[in-house]
Amino acid sequence: MQSPPQHQARKRFGQNFLNDQGIIRRIVRAVSPLEHQRVLEIGPGQGAITESILASGCQLDVIELDRDLIPILEGKFGGETNFRIHQGDALKFDFTALAAGDKLRVVGNLPYNISTPLIFHLLTAHNCIADMHFMLQKEVVDRLAAQPGSKTYGRLGIMAQYFCEVESLFDVPPEAFTPRPKVQSAIVRLTPYETPPCPANNVDTLQTVLRSAFNQRRKTLRNTLKGVIDSEAIESLGIDSGLRPEQLGLADYVAIANAVDSNSE
Repeated sequence: MQSPPQHQARKRFGQNFLNDQGIIRRIVRAVSPLEHQRVLEIGPGQGAITESILASGCQLDVIELDRDLIPILEGKFGGETNFRIHQGDALKFDFTALAAGDKLRVVGNLPYNISTPLIFHLLTAHNCIADMHFMLQKEVVDRLAAQPGSKTYGRLGIMAQYFCEVESLFDVPPEAFTPRPKVQSAIVRLTPYETPPCPANNVDTLQTVLRSAFNQRRKTLRNTLKGVIDSEAIESLGIDSGLRPEQLGLADYVAIANAVDSNSE
């Protein structure tokens, strides 16, 4: 393998390159890719995790936004028949088209500045995804796994838990990266459900209810949702409209969203 050119991490891309071999091994063990599987890595950077995933014999596609990293990745892995690069923005990527009827396993050290919108984008393609393993800012992992009553509980966690089983796996310290980020990181596993435990009649309505509810999370439901559903309708579902948004579970929000749909018919 030829020696790759050097690359400086770019702040505008939110780049922090993982270089701790122990953490890399833990991540690959958590993913456990197999030869017959299709894996998609988002933001491979200089290929720290890529090499170990490829060694499993799986079909590996990678999406990289930074054009300057493409020759580095091609220099390292271009000769592998089970490797393919897509230069582009993961926020605009068509995951369903890439899956082509198969189930993708998605892996990524996600840039902190796009992690939340990218997760929402991936959730729209949940039907073609077997599982997702991401390195994220620990605060984001906490939000994804948060339960009712927690300060970190909100729209991101509720929607992630609507579509997926969420498991916070382990923390990753700043010294595992170059350059060192100013925040703690963590690994999370998201496994999409075949059927959501609490199916909504319309997911868009559920999103609308959650946006309204958490837009002013210090206020009560009767105030935050007054433009969406009245307090009497909330009470008729057995839900106290005097509660704050973080006090309701997923099933409660699905019930409210389904009631909104019923009332609009």
